[in-house]
Amino acid sequence: MTEESAIRSAALHWVAMVTRDGRMPVTRAQLAGDFLWQGRRFPLVDRGRGIRRPAGWTAALSIVTAVAKSGGVRPYDDAIGPDGLHRYKLRRDASGRSENDGLRNAMLAQAPLLWFYGEAPGVFQAIFPVFLVKEEPDLDQFVLAPTADSPGIFGDSPIEGVMRRYLVTETRRRLHQPLFAGQVMAAYRTSCAVCSLRHRELLDAAHIVPDAEAEGLPVVSNGLALCKIHHAAYDTHILGIRPDLVVEIRQDLLTEIDGPMLRHGLQDHHGRSLMQLPRRPAERPDPVRLELRYARFRAA
Repeated sequence: MTEESAIRSAALHWVAMVTRDGRMPVTRAQLAGDFLWQGRRFPLVDRGRGIRRPAGWTAALSIVTAVAKSGGVRPYDDAIGPDGLHRYKLRRDASGRSENDGLRNAMLAQAPLLWFYGEAPGVFQAIFPVFLVKEEPDLDQFVLAPTADSPGIFGDSPIEGVMRRYLVTETRRRLHQPLFAGQVMAAYRTSCAVCSLRHRELLDAAHIVPDAEAEGLPVVSNGLALCKIHHAAYDTHILGIRPDLVVEIRQDLLTEIDGPMLRHGLQDHHGRSLMQLPRRPAERPDPVRLELRYARFRAA
């Protein structure tokens, strides 16, 4: 194993430990200063650059999708393609050639990358490993997938078509949750929509319409940042959210007496509007999906 491969493997292992296999966010300060190789600091991200290709390396080590300092539009227009896979843009300035070559070499070598997706300025959701499976030079971008196998490698036979559809579905599933979580946390500024709790380790990215359903797409407008108690209450129809963004608590719990957690955590929110919403209208909860989910709450 080359030193480059050994450091890459150690970095993936370190990120897995620090983020609890991607369930917890990581800060830029941690990524820049806490990982050590042979006793020396080895940054996993570069300041002011979205692509980290360490000096002397043939391939890139990590990529960053940063959130704007204002919490608004991201500086690069990375997007999901028609095949359901995410795209990562090349650097468009003349000085970005080395970083772009590092991405190209990572694709050719099928080297696993670390992807840090911004939740807030300086805070990232770690998505790993990811692979670059195809370059789209006309669009200045690469195709990302959680495995080194690309859906595009299959032919047009019926069997290969089934394999392609399976791989795309599996790819969406594996990339969906961490990416969705990062997007939702960024939109809600790492705060529970119901109670405004800001401790990230106690927050989840909840679906309005479950992801197993046709309308349960991994988009922010189908998501809510909820603390764990409100997420559990939402999923079990103890808590409902009306299309006008007002919280309701199941009627039998409103008259129950069971200490301060029930009173302050649930009963006191009945009839109140959500406390935290995305600033961008396009990221706010979809009223149609809310209506569908609220009808299920009422039926329960």
